[in-house]
Amino acid sequence: MPSTRKFFSAATSLLVGLGCLGSSAHAVSKVGPVLFNRDIRPILSDNCFACHGPDASHRKGKLRLDLREEAIAKKAIVPGKPSESKLIERIFSTDADELMPPGESHKVLTPDQKALFKRWVEAGAIYQKHWAYEAPVRPEIPEGIHPIDFLVGARLRELGLKPSAEADRYILARRLHWDLVGLPPTPEEVTAFEKDSSKNAYDRLVQRLLSSPHYGERMAIGWLDVARFADTIGYHSDTPRNIWPYRNYVIDAFNRNKPFDVFTREQLAGDLLPNPTQEQQVASAFNRLLLTTEEGGAQPKDYEVRMMTDRVRAVSSIWLGQTLGCAQCHDHKFDPSTQRDFYSMGAFFADIQEGLIAAREPGMLVPTEAQSTELARLDKERKRLEKQYEDPHPSLAASLDNWIRVQRDALQRDRSWTALQPTLAESAGGAKLE
Repeated sequence: MPSTRKFFSAATSLLVGLGCLGSSAHAVSKVGPVLFNRDIRPILSDNCFACHGPDASHRKGKLRLDLREEAIAKKAIVPGKPSESKLIERIFSTDADELMPPGESHKVLTPDQKALFKRWVEAGAIYQKHWAYEAPVRPEIPEGIHPIDFLVGARLRELGLKPSAEADRYILARRLHWDLVGLPPTPEEVTAFEKDSSKNAYDRLVQRLLSSPHYGERMAIGWLDVARFADTIGYHSDTPRNIWPYRNYVIDAFNRNKPFDVFTREQLAGDLLPNPTQEQQVASAFNRLLLTTEEGGAQPKDYEVRMMTDRVRAVSSIWLGQTLGCAQCHDHKFDPSTQRDFYSMGAFFADIQEGLIAAREPGMLVPTEAQSTELARLDKERKRLEKQYEDPHPSLAASLDNWIRVQRDALQRDRSWTALQPTLAESAGGAKLE
């Protein structure tokens, strides 16, 4: 499995790619292959899915364009034959009654978008799954060139653009420091990099920054944002909660380059693993990172649903790369998920033991190794003293008898004390007292 470091490197590359992909849909219409997810789905989502998508309550003409089989069955699409495809016929129609999208939708396809559809159908009208469920395919990368440089460069050429000139050493040093550790370099560090004429100077600087403890802190920022990390409960009085060990777990995971599959399991169910370690239990605090309340007037069932939906939204956006939250109220209109999917995922969190309208429990101790050793010693000493206290002590019994005798004799000698005898005792409830 990829490590946390590789995962975020890939995510960064993806964002770079998406930035290029979204820069000019019109340019794509003239060169390169037409891809469903990149070129066709966005147009369908914006113009067609409201009436011909997953939402059965708003579907018209019993036509779904989000499913290839149904679009083909209705002859809306005839792969390889745009002239026989009703979709192409309707979007190119000059008859206002036949034109799609219809006038009342106030949606209009551009000539380039229409051309995209025609080219797509000519090429076989290949559909793709939601991008989050498409298995990534590693492209062929020529020797001697960085993969990101190659892929971004290829996309820029498709769009007829040229990359900027390579930055100088001064700028590269600053960019690397800000990107990898979130701190500016010292003047000495910049000068050393500028004077390093070796071929692997850049790689050495990268490795040095990756080895810095600040690297984990820098990378953790993005993760803690999507994980909804906060030191307070959010609702009502917004009281503090002691959850900083989870933050440290994330930082340490990046610095140790923890495998991403382990990083995932520990956060979603670390406390459910066989004989979970302290670290795995701390990781499962991910499930407690949500808004809570202690307000007496709040309704438990309301907050039970709020907490469940918050967890589903977080997990789906982080690990599935999908806005599953839309399916809280209805089948998703644009993505392949249903309302049943949403609440099925919510059931995964249904057995978390927590107060719905209550202060957060104090949690567990998270000692260091040295603190654990000292706690074990103190616990052993406590048990020894408790046993010593509970054991019989004959010498103390004799001492007690002697103390009582001394006190009695002292009272008898002290004439200022008078022993009183009760003369009358009555019960208001009528009980007989002796």
